[in-house]
Amino acid sequence: MTDFQTQARVAEAAMRDVFPATPLQRNAHLSERFGAEIYLKREDLSPVRSYKIRGAYNAMRKQPDQELFVCASAGNHAQGVAYMCSHMGVKGVIFMPVTTPQQKIQKTRMFGGDQVEIHLVGDYFDDTLTAAQEWCQREGGHFLSPFDDADVIEGQSSIAVEIEAQLGKVPDHVILPVGGGGMSSGVASWFGDQVHCLFVEPEGGACLKAALKAGHPVSLDRVDTFVDGAAVGRIGVQPFALLQHVPLPDVLTISEDRICTTMIEMLNVEGIVLEPAGALAVEALGDVRSWIRGKTVVCITSGGNFDFERLPEVKERAQRYSGVKKYFLLRLPQRPGALKEFLGILGPEDDIARFEYMKKSARNFGSVLIGIETKRPENFPKLFSRLDEAGFTYSDITSDETLAQFVI
Repeated sequence: MTDFQTQARVAEAAMRDVFPATPLQRNAHLSERFGAEIYLKREDLSPVRSYKIRGAYNAMRKQPDQELFVCASAGNHAQGVAYMCSHMGVKGVIFMPVTTPQQKIQKTRMFGGDQVEIHLVGDYFDDTLTAAQEWCQREGGHFLSPFDDADVIEGQSSIAVEIEAQLGKVPDHVILPVGGGGMSSGVASWFGDQVHCLFVEPEGGACLKAALKAGHPVSLDRVDTFVDGAAVGRIGVQPFALLQHVPLPDVLTISEDRICTTMIEMLNVEGIVLEPAGALAVEALGDVRSWIRGKTVVCITSGGNFDFERLPEVKERAQRYSGVKKYFLLRLPQRPGALKEFLGILGPEDDIARFEYMKKSARNFGSVLIGIETKRPENFPKLFSRLDEAGFTYSDITSDETLAQFVI
């Protein structure tokens, strides 16, 4: 056993004074679909609904004389630090992006109570991180990185200790969501060559893949904050040192819209609430179907801090990705019966989700924004064929990101 594994075992044992091991559950629905033994490591069922409490606790327990801790977080690390500040009776100053979902801000306040103060700074996590580090240099305190810290990485690796104990063996594959790399590097380091680890990033925050291509951590030009738990623009130095030899084919990227389909499915089919980052590992199963057939696979559901005010957006993005909802601009003749003619073209499974006159483009025509929901993606080619036959002029704008931001 390596020194790292020994310390991970010590960390995992110490955590039992704070919270029980999170469940490792075989999922019958996913196992049947993919022809494998699929287990979910339910980090969404920790006291703060994410694995971040592990790294926060491990780093803080190693600073027994420290009375002030400072951190930057998009939400989950903040909750872990707040929870531990309250538990240990120490002060915390927590910096969070202005764009952090309200649910995560409110839970951080709830967990920390009078022990913590919260500063909302920056639109992106990297701006928040800089502000927190500058504050800590001025005011003092111990800075707790959400991922670029050896003690945090060691704490997150306790997930792997539990998986092996609960499964009674090591799995064939472990699928790990990646943000700044703290959890993924810790779990991968624990398992070493015994387990094939797969790493999953959102397309709008693929900092591990960028670092592997460059040979060192690099800053992404743009970060999509939708997957807030993994929307990191630059992987940590220490995590990358542990992950730098990962083969590129073992790093998967998944679109933000596609992640939404798994969030909706897990909610509707399993009754499991996952935040976008928490759904990454489950969604990645579809990309490695041929690798995992007949194998034992563990997906780490990293978090369940989901603000249900976001549910309409998640459903919308899932429908658009699945091809059962489209938006288009229709040039509608301004004559009696034109609207009735259009409605007659719709199929039995087609529903109008939105109908809005945008403007009159000519005296005899009007531009209409129309959203159509249907039961099956193959219904749309049939609908568009009927529109063409009837002589209607239209433009499909579903995939036009610029237009979608303004009119959808």
